[in-house]
Amino acid sequence: MNDQQRRLAKRASTSLHCSFGLPPDYRQQDILAFHQRDTQEVAERVDDSELCKGLRWRGHPACLKIAFEPSRAEVTLEVDLEAHPYNDTLPPDSRVQFECMARRMLGLTQPVEQFEAQYAAHPLLGPLIRRRPGLRVAMTSTPFEALTWAIIGQQISVSAAVSIRRKLIQTANIRHTGGLLCYPDAQAILGIPDQALLQAGLSRTKAQTIKTLSEAVVGEELQLDQWVEDLDAEKVSEHLNAVKGIGPWTVSYALMRGFGWLDGSLHGDVAVRRNLQALLGRDEKLTQQETQRWLADYSPWRALVGAHLWAIQAADGY
Repeated sequence: MNDQQRRLAKRASTSLHCSFGLPPDYRQQDILAFHQRDTQEVAERVDDSELCKGLRWRGHPACLKIAFEPSRAEVTLEVDLEAHPYNDTLPPDSRVQFECMARRMLGLTQPVEQFEAQYAAHPLLGPLIRRRPGLRVAMTSTPFEALTWAIIGQQISVSAAVSIRRKLIQTANIRHTGGLLCYPDAQAILGIPDQALLQAGLSRTKAQTIKTLSEAVVGEELQLDQWVEDLDAEKVSEHLNAVKGIGPWTVSYALMRGFGWLDGSLHGDVAVRRNLQALLGRDEKLTQQETQRWLADYSPWRALVGAHLWAIQAADGY
């Protein structure tokens, strides 16, 4: 047994569990596919009915397990507690926050039934809804994860972003006793030297943006965990847009993937524009401005419309 294995073996652990009933049209494969983008499975392990994901939970290495059963989802969080007297228990509100995270990741906070009822007979959206009834936006575990993923993915392909994300996770090197590496939180990011971020494949600008974001989260200038429970999208957008290196696309994407807000305009997304062009039967490419104007008619569902457009060619979407 090496030193790292000895340290892992010394950790105490605790677990949290909750269970949710699922609607009849629930699309579990959409959720699983989103977390299966990295085929090397360093931080997520997925099979036909289960997701295991490594993450930092309240400063501790943790493994989230979502097991899909007929009409139900069983969710468990196994948390490694560091073996010293000042960091060996979870805060009192951990169970409530865990259940909120689980519900959000399952997409159960998204009122998609209202959207589908409103646009069932729409000449363009109606066929998309009938093709994928119950479509929900797949979610990250935290808003911080959504933001860092969006920053990594700025102006590069999905496959390149997945590779950089993997290297970032490996560089942070936070391992749960179950074997999976954990997606780093803001505190962990601040512990990574700038040069190591560059070696993971981040550009100097993106590395600085992620560091600046992490500093603001740790310093509580950006209270992401608090905002996710009481979302004021306009306020969050204002704060995030003030971070150098974060722009409208990153904010809309993070609000959708990290907070579950379904009205962000994804007109800056290449796949959204391309698939909308095909949907409209246009020969020429759509501009961002044209796409923005088209999506505006579908507020407060613009991000969900974007998700349906992504689903036309799912492999091309973030």
